[in-house]
Amino acid sequence: MVENTRDIKVWAALAAVYVVWGSTYLGIRLTIETMPPLVSAGMRFVAAAVILGTVLVLRKGPSVLRMNGRQLCGGGLVGLLLLLGGNGMVAVAEQHISSGLAALLVASVPLWLVIFRTVARDRPHLLSLAGVLIGFCGVAGLSLTGGGSSDSTGIVVVLAGSLSWALGSFLSGRIPMPEDPFVASTVEMIVGGAGLLMVGPAVGERLHLDQVSAGSWLALAYLVLVGSLVGFTSYIWLLGNASISLVSTYAYVNPVVAVLLGVVVLNERATGQMIAGGLVIVLGVALVVSTERHARRPRPSDQAGETQLTHS
Repeated sequence: MVENTRDIKVWAALAAVYVVWGSTYLGIRLTIETMPPLVSAGMRFVAAAVILGTVLVLRKGPSVLRMNGRQLCGGGLVGLLLLLGGNGMVAVAEQHISSGLAALLVASVPLWLVIFRTVARDRPHLLSLAGVLIGFCGVAGLSLTGGGSSDSTGIVVVLAGSLSWALGSFLSGRIPMPEDPFVASTVEMIVGGAGLLMVGPAVGERLHLDQVSAGSWLALAYLVLVGSLVGFTSYIWLLGNASISLVSTYAYVNPVVAVLLGVVVLNERATGQMIAGGLVIVLGVALVVSTERHARRPRPSDQAGETQLTHS
């Protein structure tokens, strides 16, 4: 009974990440129409961290935020990799390429995860590897037939962001982190958001409030309340309660959601090649999910030993 309840929670959180993060590419594009990408991303995550942290304190008391220095540093490092390096680069890239193409390129995350796991002698199951490769073939097919941009700057930036996100995801289970996943999420968002707010102005970004449109404000509010509080906290919880290969399947589903939103919201045309590529992605997801369904992350005591062996 307990196992069934846990499986339901895993699938509910995974569904939230699938759908919510698929929509955030559109939200980012609308936000950066009149806001600078790094500063707006920083505002998003700092606001979400304040809201989440306040809710945690009101529900469980101030002691919920207690952690040692190693846990604080671990959460901060992961936050910088996920949000400053990962999400920030996606926002920058969307100044140069379409939101749909950005979502497609972010699907390289599972491939980086496989490389990291191999280096750490944590070899994935052969069928998981096959699922990753099949899914990437679908993503490649979609990119070749419907990328809609040839801007190499945006492509390089978003791929660099994907690498940073994959590294943060990989390290989160191998370095000391706050025990409560929602506290970990708060730490990651406040540190990552602060990093974005510092780097943005340092590279010349300026926020002119009188030039920000109502649409950008609404999109930013959506990213804070839904994209960050619902999507990101679900992702962090999954990292501690499901196998990394299963969690990484979001990178295949998100592009499908992004393409569908492009059709519905932006009246983009879904070609036969795009539909075929989407079916291949779903096949890759199904193979990885079926292989990893019963895989479990190690207990915290086991993770401590694993960290010593794989930390680089």
